[in-house]
Amino acid sequence: MPSDERAVLVAPDSFKGTFRASEVAAAIGRGLESSLTAAPDLMPVADGGEGTLEVLLVALGGETVGVDACDALRRPIKAGFGLVEDGDTAIVETAQAIGLPLIDQADRDAEAASSYGAGQLVAAAAASGASKVIVAVGGSASSDGGAGALEAINDAGGIGEAQLIVCCDVTTPYELAAEVFGPQKGADAEAVTRLTSRLDELATSFKRDPRGVELTGCAGGLSGALWAEFGASLEPGAKFVLAALDADQRINSARAVIVGEGRMDETTLEGKIAAEIAVRARQAGVSCHAVVGSNGLGALDQRILDIQAIIEATTLQEIESAGKQLTEYL
Repeated sequence: MPSDERAVLVAPDSFKGTFRASEVAAAIGRGLESSLTAAPDLMPVADGGEGTLEVLLVALGGETVGVDACDALRRPIKAGFGLVEDGDTAIVETAQAIGLPLIDQADRDAEAASSYGAGQLVAAAAASGASKVIVAVGGSASSDGGAGALEAINDAGGIGEAQLIVCCDVTTPYELAAEVFGPQKGADAEAVTRLTSRLDELATSFKRDPRGVELTGCAGGLSGALWAEFGASLEPGAKFVLAALDADQRINSARAVIVGEGRMDETTLEGKIAAEIAVRARQAGVSCHAVVGSNGLGALDQRILDIQAIIEATTLQEIESAGKQLTEYL
C-alpha cells in the first residue's frame, strides 16, 4: 500500500459529446479509491466552452435560472444561466443555447446559424440585476460574427451597467473564425469564403474593429462582437476557471495530478486546459498523468508537457479502470 497519504488531484475536462467533466472525474476517482487510502481531490474543469457553467457553479455555489431562448437555428429552446455571489455575478454558457451538439448533423448550416440565443442569455443575465456577467463562449454552431447576439441584446433593451467578462476557449482572432472553425460547423470552402467576407463587413460596422485581436474569434466571432460593442474584457477561459477553482494550491498539495479530455493531440498545447494544468504541475514538481478518449499526442509533445502516462478509455467503466491502473505510477 502506497505510504504517501496526500490526495491525488483529478482534473479532467469533458469528453466532448460523450461525458461531462464531473462524470469523468467521478469515474477516475472510483478507480483510485479502489487502491488508495486517501480520497482523491475531484476538480472537474472547463476552458470556457461547454461545461463551464456546471464547473463554476459547483466551485462557487449558486443557483440556475431558466430562460426561454433560441438555438442556433432560432428554434425555441430551454436554457439557463447561473447566479453566484448573492446574485451579483451571473454566469452564461452560450453553448447552452447555440451549442453545436444541439443541432443534428443533417441540419447544420454554418451560414444560417445565428448567435441570437446567446444574446438572449446575456441580456437575461444582465436583467437579473447582476453587475458582472461572465460569458463562457465556445462550442457554438454559429459563425455570424456575433451579429445575432447583438440583435437579441438590442431587442431586450441592452445590458444596462453590467460588466461583461468573456471566457475564451481559443486565441483565434475575429477574421479567422470562419476559416478555422467553419468546416466543423458544416461550411465548405465556398461557404467559408462567404462567411469570412461577412465577418470583415461586420467588423467595420462596430464601435471598434476586432480584427487582429487575440481571443476575438471565439464562438464564430461572438467574443469579438461583445468586445467591440460593449467593451467586454476577454480572458483565457482555462486560466479564469483554474483561478476560480484555486487550482494552484490544490496542485501544490497533491501527490499527483490526473488530467483528461476526449482527444489529446498537438492542439492540446494550444491553450487547452489539460496542457495548462500539466504545465502547472511540472512547475510545482508534481507528476502528471492523463486519461483520454483517444491519444494523438506525439512523444515530443508528451515530453514537453511532462505527462508520465496516458491511458485511453472510451466508456465510464474503462475510465474507472484507467484510474485504478494509474495507481501503479503514483
